[in-house]
Amino acid sequence: MSKVTGKRDVYLDDRPWEEALGEYMAYLEQKGALNPGPPEVVAVEEALGRVTAAPVYARVSSPHYHAAAMDGYAVKAALTFGASETAPRQLAVGSEAIMVDTGDPLPEGCDAVIMVEDVHFVSPEVLEITQPVYPWQHVRPIGEDIVATEMIVPANHRVRPVDIGGLLAGGVTEIFVHPRPRVAILPTGTELVEPGRELRPGDIIDYNSRMLSGLVSEWGGDPVRKKITADDFEALRQSLLEALQEADVVLINAGSSAGSEDYTAEVIRSLGRVLVHGVATRPGKPVILGEVDGRPVIGVPGYPVSAYLCADLFVKPIIYKKLGSVPPARRKIEATVSRKLVSSLGVEEFVRVKLGQVGDKIIATPISRGAGIIMSLIRADGIVRIPRLSEGYGAGQAVPVELLRPLEEIRETTVIIGSHDIALDVLANYLRRLYPQASLSSAHVGSLAGLNALKRGEAHCAGTHLLDEETGEYNVSYIQRLLPDRGVVLVNLVYREQGLIVAKGNPKGIRGLEDLARPDVTFVNRQRGAGTRVLLDYHLKQLGISPAQINGYEREEYTHMAVAAAVAGGVDAGLGIRAAAVALGLDFIPLAEERYDLCIPREYWDTPYIQRLLAVMDLPEFRKEVQALGGYDLRDCGKVMWESQG
Repeated sequence: MSKVTGKRDVYLDDRPWEEALGEYMAYLEQKGALNPGPPEVVAVEEALGRVTAAPVYARVSSPHYHAAAMDGYAVKAALTFGASETAPRQLAVGSEAIMVDTGDPLPEGCDAVIMVEDVHFVSPEVLEITQPVYPWQHVRPIGEDIVATEMIVPANHRVRPVDIGGLLAGGVTEIFVHPRPRVAILPTGTELVEPGRELRPGDIIDYNSRMLSGLVSEWGGDPVRKKITADDFEALRQSLLEALQEADVVLINAGSSAGSEDYTAEVIRSLGRVLVHGVATRPGKPVILGEVDGRPVIGVPGYPVSAYLCADLFVKPIIYKKLGSVPPARRKIEATVSRKLVSSLGVEEFVRVKLGQVGDKIIATPISRGAGIIMSLIRADGIVRIPRLSEGYGAGQAVPVELLRPLEEIRETTVIIGSHDIALDVLANYLRRLYPQASLSSAHVGSLAGLNALKRGEAHCAGTHLLDEETGEYNVSYIQRLLPDRGVVLVNLVYREQGLIVAKGNPKGIRGLEDLARPDVTFVNRQRGAGTRVLLDYHLKQLGISPAQINGYEREEYTHMAVAAAVAGGVDAGLGIRAAAVALGLDFIPLAEERYDLCIPREYWDTPYIQRLLAVMDLPEFRKEVQALGGYDLRDCGKVMWESQG
């Protein structure tokens, strides 16, 4: 078949993902594509995590003899009847009372054990007891734990460590298990390169196939990662044919959308059938659910979050089904969303969130919703689903959240909402090192938004560096205005240099803020409410420069590193901290030193959430690492700068 040139595919479907999955699974079931493969034999000691293909029955009883359950003396119970404090009973050692240790076989003729602490020796040959024992007291009879021929585990059971112990105790050394489904993963894209290669503009590291391989392994499958296939119809078709020879399921990564070089759907159609192309989810809309030669073939988008979500929704159920099992349900809790979440009607959106307990509420703070942001998966504690027929959730609304990590960890999370600073990442690292049970959730929404989050009771503290234009003082006037009745403690974290981040070598010859008004200079700004934006507006006002004169004033980023990345990507300048410029090898034009504080409500001051932070801020190694970032001064780190009783 010749290469399809310039062909643009269209979505065949745009319906609920549950409906699409249900139809797909039913079709595969009819084809026999979900049946487990022929059983294989594995040693019990190597069976952890495997799924049994048949029930397993005990070959021997456990214990397989009558065993002493205590250290003491084995006796015939009838000889002890009538013993009491006033009428003790004496027994001859060695004939009527035979010494045994725990686990010893019960001597012939004996049916009970007297604990050693319940006997009194009249002489070395005679012991005395003051209470009787009943038959089989302190004895483990044959089969007390497992009886020969008893079923130890059923079919389709995932083997746990305790199961291994029980199987071996029952005399079983080998079991039949379902084979791990072999899942071939085909990374596609002319732009892909293997990790470790020197990167050129346009190159994309193939990390998706490794992430997908890890998911397949986690779910019990056997991933087979194939070599990168270029965006070529015939090449992809040949790769798929080869993968079908050795795999039970084929997963094609990228090429599932509707671009001129997206061939996945057409390749699957040329060899088999496409049942679904496109579902009403965000991210992950252009998923392809197909079948070739009785095997599931799934095309997932190239963006990492889309790839992850599509694998979770559509690949995981297939792997579990072929193992005779069902995916475990994630734990769900109710949380309060910290800011408004707007979504489009007709699409179910999966929003990644950070979680932390503040007071009696679990707070969910949305992370970046971009399908290409793999860090949003790394940072996420849970998933909020916005239903297809909803336009979203309002700030402060209670929402259901699927947990991605244990609730116990979330309850130990310090929630910081407010201005971004790189020192917070260092703080989070040392917090985890000093207190392994603890973590830090840092949402970068700007100083004003952080103070408003405190007002709503949604954070343990807020990062803030708001300059009062009239007094030149930082933070206090804003706190007095926004939190007039709240007792707070203002603690310094760092002083830092703010200035213009420009390209290496400063090719545009930018010297200060006045150059931002030049028509040949492009700029990237911080979001409204950010302290850096307040600082910019303050200085622009002093210079008499209107925001309308600046090319890029309306382009907003939420962190200093995002501003630096924009400059590294071709923007001429952005206002940010020196540490961000140093991190990306950019030049820096200092403008001002500013004070970055943590605003802490008094009710949280004595809690572990805050006391652990203060302990970390006092560590010399923490301060040394922050200073090494560049542009920081920690002369007042941990010092109370101001407090209000409220």
